[in-house]
Amino acid sequence: MAERGAIESPCRKLCALHPETKVCTGCFRRLEEIGRWARMTPAERRAVMADLPARARAWDLADQGGAAPRPADSPRDI
Repeated sequence: MAERGAIESPCRKLCALHPETKVCTGCFRRLEEIGRWARMTPAERRAVMADLPARARAWDLADQGGAAPRPADSPRDI
């Protein structure tokens, strides 16, 4: 259980990294974000969490078109 005020991991236990984009198709986090999650500040975690719905929508749209969306070259500025 997370401490009070902590931001839970968005992991859905459906882990599968896309081989090209290195984005988990279960939670839509980038490999770097998954690896750093425990060391991220609350603000960094909130920024990632805020991006996840848009990433999921982009993934769904790309899936319909047959190509995986490309993540930004660098993590979002916090």
